[in-house]
Amino acid sequence: MRRSALRIRPARALLAVLLGLTAVFVLPVAASAHDELIGSDPAPGSSAEQSPTAITLTFSGLVSQEPGATVIEVTDAAGAALVDGSPTITDNVVSQPIAPAQAGAVTVLWKVVSSDGHPISGELTFTVTGGASPSPTPDATATASEPAASPSASASETAAAPSPTADPEPASSTAAIVPWIIVGVVAAAAGGAIVYLLLARAQGRTPGTGGGADR
Repeated sequence: MRRSALRIRPARALLAVLLGLTAVFVLPVAASAHDELIGSDPAPGSSAEQSPTAITLTFSGLVSQEPGATVIEVTDAAGAALVDGSPTITDNVVSQPIAPAQAGAVTVLWKVVSSDGHPISGELTFTVTGGASPSPTPDATATASEPAASPSASASETAAAPSPTADPEPASSTAAIVPWIIVGVVAAAAGGAIVYLLLARAQGRTPGTGGGADR
């Protein structure tokens, strides 16, 4: 009985050692099996001439799409928040829209839930050297310049409008003709009177005398 007990004890001890070694090597492997960030755009520590419109994070496995599982915070050098809308998740890629950042360092804090249900988080920074892109400004300038053309067009139309003022001219010409008409009437009356007097003298009588010349 003692010999068999002695034989069993070394076997149990060997089994315990094997289990211990298995735990030592397997548990770290299992712990390291969680998903991780494998890439980003912009890349950590990189420089961008213009501020990007979105931050893209790529993970080694699928990312949970449950509401609130993904949280991304983006701040500029002054600490102003740049997040502009909710993140978009496509398989293992997370895209977060951001507002234009001024020149300086931009910090990205992220937290997601990996495919095994374990939350992981991290931080990265990149630098914007040129600040926000001024591309929207020409559009605004063009938009502002377009309405300005309408007042000039209306002004030209208003300037062209006085053409109807030429209508009063006939009135002035009529007014100028009226005195000549009066002069003509007076002249005709005077001519008629002269003709009448000449005829009366030719007949040997004076107007209003009733034929006294014959007496």
